[in-house]
Amino acid sequence: MLRAYDIIKKKRDGEVLSKEEIIFFVSGFVEGTIPDYQMSAFCMAIYFQGMNEEEILNLSLAMRDSGEVIDLSEIKGVKVDKHSTGGVGDTTTLICAPLAAACGVPVAKMTGRGLGHTGGTVDKLESIPGFSTELSKKEFIAQVNKIGISIMAQSQELVPADKKLYALRDVTATIDSLPLIASSIMSKKLASGADAIVLDVKFGNGSFTKELHQAEKLAEIMVKIGSQSGKKIAAFLTSMEQPLGNYIGNALEVKEAIKILRGEEKESDLRKVAVELAACMVFLGRKAETIEEAKKVALHALDSGKGLEKLAELIKAQKGNPKVIEDLSLLPAANLVETVHASATGYIQSIPAQTIGYISLLLGAGRSKKEDSIDLSVGVILKKRVGEKVEKGEPLAELYAHDHSKLNLCRKQLEEAFCIAAEPLPSIPLIQSAIGV
Repeated sequence: MLRAYDIIKKKRDGEVLSKEEIIFFVSGFVEGTIPDYQMSAFCMAIYFQGMNEEEILNLSLAMRDSGEVIDLSEIKGVKVDKHSTGGVGDTTTLICAPLAAACGVPVAKMTGRGLGHTGGTVDKLESIPGFSTELSKKEFIAQVNKIGISIMAQSQELVPADKKLYALRDVTATIDSLPLIASSIMSKKLASGADAIVLDVKFGNGSFTKELHQAEKLAEIMVKIGSQSGKKIAAFLTSMEQPLGNYIGNALEVKEAIKILRGEEKESDLRKVAVELAACMVFLGRKAETIEEAKKVALHALDSGKGLEKLAELIKAQKGNPKVIEDLSLLPAANLVETVHASATGYIQSIPAQTIGYISLLLGAGRSKKEDSIDLSVGVILKKRVGEKVEKGEPLAELYAHDHSKLNLCRKQLEEAFCIAAEPLPSIPLIQSAIGV
């Protein structure tokens, strides 16, 4: 007879757990027969002792099977999903998903809301007037078959083990455990029903995995879980030392995504990463023979305006106002705007992504707790990037707010976030490496 106490002790002592023991613990926690304090002890044992690849796979599958597993077999073609491990100014989904769909790849994406300093795709989409992310499974599948793309909020029935477990990890200092991060992400991806998955694994200041070697290990673990579960899967390792995009905040990020799909902002880091992710989606979706050909196909969809047209289709299909594509003033706008200027002449050496994310959070663009309400219009626009030269008095960034007290609180923090020095530092590659492509 299995007992929670024995399983906790076994993992505490560094032993390997069987599939049956892991299923017993996860199902017991979801059903309420294993209390929070025992799951907390279990998570802490995993945090310190780790898990081998087989254990992480079994934990991911047990969490996947704790709720509904979506069947997307009614959708024709190779369904491709994309997931980011979280970042600041990371609006790649709003660019790469329409681009991939415009290339003929069925994109059936379930996504979440933002928490802490990282943004969420659902919140960004809901800043588009009228846009609804609450779809039934029938509507979701029908829309992908009709226009090739749908993005909906994750249902409550999807991986309930992760929802319960994440809330507990958040208050027990066990968030940054690779086995727990990997199983959290992959349980949701496996339950979402896609045939292929593209992962954007962040490293650096604004990510959960600060060091490159941690991100590489996480990516390798998740790729193996996907492969062992019969999915085509690839992962990119991308830098989050500074915000990926120049616009941070929900409506502001939608604005930047639309500008990029319009053909503007051609040199932006956000555009570069989004195109690489779209190309991988095209390749895994079998719409190109090689990754090089897939990139050409994705760039053509961008340059021809097909990606922008697909975003407009998505907005219209989900009850949003497609006129935002032409008129960005239809998006929510803050009534207070303040420019922060450079205090010295020199080169931008750093713009810590996490700091910018927290400034956006303080302005009201994010949540400290899942139930918090957010202001869709506020945030930050960066006017300079790391490595660029700046003159004293030149604009560094703009703050967008509704509240003078919040504006005053964030102004000094934003000024201090920019590190200016006499000489530029060597640049860090934006995309460090890729696994599976």
